[in-house]
Amino acid sequence: MKPALLGYGKTTRAIARRLGGGCTFFDDNCTTPTADTENNTIYPSDSFDPDRSQMEILTPSIPPEHPLLEKAKNPLSEYDYILGTLSSRGQKPFTVWISGTNGKTTTTQMLTHLLEGRGAISGGNIGTPLADLDPAAPIWVLESSSYTLHHTRYASPNIYLLLPITPDHLNWHGSPEAYEADKLKPLLRMREGELALVPQGLNLPQTDAWVVEYDSPAFLESFFDLDSSKLRYKAAFLEDALLSLAIARVLFDETDYTLLNQFTLDHHRQEELRDALGRLWVNDSKATNADAAMQAIRTYSDHPIHLILGGDDKGVDLAPLMDLIATEAVTLYVIGSNQQSLLTLAKARKIPAHACHTLAQAISVIAANLQRDEVALLSPAASSLDQFSSYAERGALFMEIVADLSAT
Repeated sequence: MKPALLGYGKTTRAIARRLGGGCTFFDDNCTTPTADTENNTIYPSDSFDPDRSQMEILTPSIPPEHPLLEKAKNPLSEYDYILGTLSSRGQKPFTVWISGTNGKTTTTQMLTHLLEGRGAISGGNIGTPLADLDPAAPIWVLESSSYTLHHTRYASPNIYLLLPITPDHLNWHGSPEAYEADKLKPLLRMREGELALVPQGLNLPQTDAWVVEYDSPAFLESFFDLDSSKLRYKAAFLEDALLSLAIARVLFDETDYTLLNQFTLDHHRQEELRDALGRLWVNDSKATNADAAMQAIRTYSDHPIHLILGGDDKGVDLAPLMDLIATEAVTLYVIGSNQQSLLTLAKARKIPAHACHTLAQAISVIAANLQRDEVALLSPAASSLDQFSSYAERGALFMEIVADLSAT
C-alpha cells in the first residue's frame, strides 16, 4: 500500500512521482476529489481516514496542531521517508544538514560548490526535494527548514551545521523556545563521532555527537585553522564562507580559498545595483526576518541608509530591530501589512519614517532624496506574501524599477 500524502506540495508531489503516481493526497485547498495528470487523486483534508492508512508523509509546512496530524498514525517527514528508504537498501549517501534563521541557502550553495568535485549535490529547502535527488551521489548537502526538523523523528545527519538563530516563524512554532528546540532536534539522534557545529549559548539537548560551539568568525578561524583575509566576503557572508570551509576541512582536510572566492552569491541577498546617477541601491529582499535586516544594516552602516521595511512579519517582535535602527543614520520607508505597527515603533524611537504603502511608492520617494554617498536598501524584515507571490518577485520588481530610474 502506498503512503497517504498529507498536503499537495512540492515535496509530496515529488514523492508521488518517485512512487510512479497513483497516490492519494489530502489537502486543505481541495474541496472536491480531483485527479491530476500523474494519476494521483487529491481529496479534501477532512476526508482523511486513518484506519485506511498505514503511513503518512507530510508536506513540511503542515503546522503541528493540524487535524491531519492529530489523526495520522505513522506520520513521516520527507527526510524520514527518503533517507530511511535509502538506508534500508544500503544506498544512503553521506548527509550534511544545514539550518539556521538566515544564510541557510548561501551556506548550502557554498559548501556544495566546494565539494562538487567530490560528487556533492544539494537539495531540501533549497529547492530540490529529496525524492528528486540522485541516490548515487556520495554527499547530499541539505538545506533544512525548521518545519522539516520539527516533523523529522528518525532520520539524522552525519554532520549538522546550525547557523545563528533568532526567533522566526513564531506563529507556526508557538514560541522562541520551541523554535530553538526544533533547530536543535537533529542532535538527539546523532551518533558518536558525528559533528554538530552550532552557535554558542543555546540550550543543547543531550547528544552523542561531537559538538563544537562557535561564537564568531575569529573562533572559526582559530579552531579550524582558517584565514579570512584570503576570502572576498564580508559581514554575514564571511561567516557563511568560514563555516563552509570548516566542513570541507573536517571532511577532506582541504581549504580551497580560490574555489570559494569563485562562488557567485544568489540573487536578492545584498545584491547591489547602481542607478543612472551612480547611486547605490541594494536588493536584500530575501531578508524576511529581523535578524537578516539587522545584518544588512550593519553591512552598510558606514553610509546613511534609506531603508525599505515591511510586509508580513509572521508575529515576530520587531522592537530589537527598531532599537538598532535608532542608533544608526537610517530613514525608514514603510510598506506592507505591518506598516502601522512599524510606524508606531519608529515614532516611539524618534526614527524618521515615511508611510509608503507599496514598494514602487517607497522607491519613488527615496529616488527624490537619495544622495551619492548614501545607500538605498530593501531589507524588509518580513515575508512578501501580503503583496507578492515571493521574496523573489519583490526583489525583481525592486531591481526593475531602479534600473528604469531616469538620470534627470
